[in-house]
Amino acid sequence: MKETGKIFFASDFHLGLKAGKDPAVREKMVVRWLTTVAPEAREIYLVGDIFDFWWEYKLVVPRGFTRFLGTVSSITDSGIPVHFFTGNHDMWVRDYLSAECGMIVHTSPYTCNIDGKKFHIAHGEGLGSKSTGYRILLWIFRNKSLRVLYSMLHPRIGIGIGQNWSQHSRFAKGITQDFMGEDREDLIRYSRSVMKKDNIDYFIFGHRHLPMTFNNGSNGRIIFLGDWFSDGSYAEWDGNGLYLKSFR
Repeated sequence: MKETGKIFFASDFHLGLKAGKDPAVREKMVVRWLTTVAPEAREIYLVGDIFDFWWEYKLVVPRGFTRFLGTVSSITDSGIPVHFFTGNHDMWVRDYLSAECGMIVHTSPYTCNIDGKKFHIAHGEGLGSKSTGYRILLWIFRNKSLRVLYSMLHPRIGIGIGQNWSQHSRFAKGITQDFMGEDREDLIRYSRSVMKKDNIDYFIFGHRHLPMTFNNGSNGRIIFLGDWFSDGSYAEWDGNGLYLKSFR
């Protein structure tokens, strides 16, 4: 790994989703961003919902995403770590992305030190949520026994069901959710509860599809990375500060 360079964070590409830009156009935009930032990158963090649906069988993965996967593989081959965080749309990974593409896969929130600052990184689904229905849905999705049963379906059926499900999400229908206020935002509530136990300098989340930053007490900051349905927002750490940017 490079000892110097910038750290980049992005989330919610939703590759494959037929909403906003054409899926192929969005994938090419993501690839352009990756190839643009790679020469100055020390690490790259992809913070969940990178795929709109991903179900990985032992010998079968979903069709497509070849430009993206090839670009990531080239970056990791060059020695630049690429971290992949599972989101609520692509939590069903096994070892393909790590073994074949060289990514470091995270299935839960990850805390690390970068240049003397403490970062807490997660996609964000379910964190701080008070919704019983949503927590039950996540439990179903994460249940290992149910995943084994689903994997018994033929890939043509299993992947077909998942892709059909994802194409009926609220984002596929063009339904967006506005900022609900700091007291009602699950991830802000979650961050402030974590701060009671640990001194975090930066919380970085995907999931909310809103490119926003917030103060979290006297020192900490919370960053929502936004998504890639329009310009493509991402965060950049240059060794001294963290900046939310838009890729054009």
